Amino acid sequence: MDNIRLDGIVKGYPDHPVLRDLSLSIKKGECFTLLGPSGCGKTVLLRLIAGFESPEAGRIYIDDTPVYDAADGVDVPPENRGLGVVFQDYAVWPHMTVFENIAYPLKIAKRPKDEIKSRVMEMVDIVGMHGLDQRLPSELSGGQQQRVALARALVSKPSLMLLDEPLSNLDANLREEMRFEIKELQRQLGVTVLYVTHDQEIGLAISDRVAIMDDAGVIQQIGTPWEIFEKPVNPFVFNFMGIANFIAVRRDDGNFFVGTGTQLIPWAEQPTGNADKWVAAFRPSDVAIAHDGPGLRGVVRRANFLGAMMDYLIEIDGTHLRTSIETHHAIARDLILKAGDPVNVDFLALHWFEADKLKGVLSE
Repeated sequence: MDNIRLDGIVKGYPDHPVLRDLSLSIKKGECFTLLGPSGCGKTVLLRLIAGFESPEAGRIYIDDTPVYDAADGVDVPPENRGLGVVFQDYAVWPHMTVFENIAYPLKIAKRPKDEIKSRVMEMVDIVGMHGLDQRLPSELSGGQQQRVALARALVSKPSLMLLDEPLSNLDANLREEMRFEIKELQRQLGVTVLYVTHDQEIGLAISDRVAIMDDAGVIQQIGTPWEIFEKPVNPFVFNFMGIANFIAVRRDDGNFFVGTGTQLIPWAEQPTGNADKWVAAFRPSDVAIAHDGPGLRGVVRRANFLGAMMDYLIEIDGTHLRTSIETHHAIARDLILKAGDPVNVDFLALHWFEADKLKGVLSE
């Protein structure tokens, strides 16, 4: 059963269109992440679902009930859509205690006092704030304030949670901690979550499914985190989902060569198609380096020690690629290299794209 269904959503502003005929379904009980670059329309879409803005065309269903239908004049107000919403700036009220912040939606709904106390204290325990219910936000850390915001959004037992970059204002360590807490809360409560972010790592870590939206507000691919990362449908998705290497490959008399060089490509997995110019795409983790053996001969142009990892920029016949190796493996294999060192490069996985289809990606 779908918790959210969007059909033919259109939204724009006087200076530019944002969403064009967008359709999307989110299953009940799943954690679904909408992932894309800043300014692509992710937050606009979330605001349309919440009812804070209205589309110009299309339909929005929550639990198979229309909450917006441009053709029939349906536009259910936000407070009647049964949603919980958390924004990146926490939006906890500074003059209210933790208890009062979490209780606010229930007081607005005029729930009995005993029920309010019971449900608030239940949420206090669920989000790990036991013993802190009488503190003011100024006495809490950023992570604790975000837990209060989550508890307030969940206390009304919504069927759907909308999270708009809720971890972006936290430091790196706290972001990592909180993303797992959000996933555990979602699993524990069985609530459907729509998470909006530009952070690929968070999207991969917490999601059942991910939708990749491009700069024009068009969804390019929907799939599991593994499918999105390992089986990208086009260059945009591949490039957006992390550090990407693209090396130019040319066909000459039936053979394939890298860049402007004369080294025959030894890979069994070669491009299929009639194009003469190709691009091989791969992650730094898809590269294996050695002093000799199979692969292409290159030269280290930059070597960086990053603690647990060694990061290398390698030139092969006029084209460059980036790779990394765990420091302890580099030590064991005598691969602590410096700029100017020769190196052999082999590839564990490749994605092939016709060069003409990659022009927009490579220029970004």
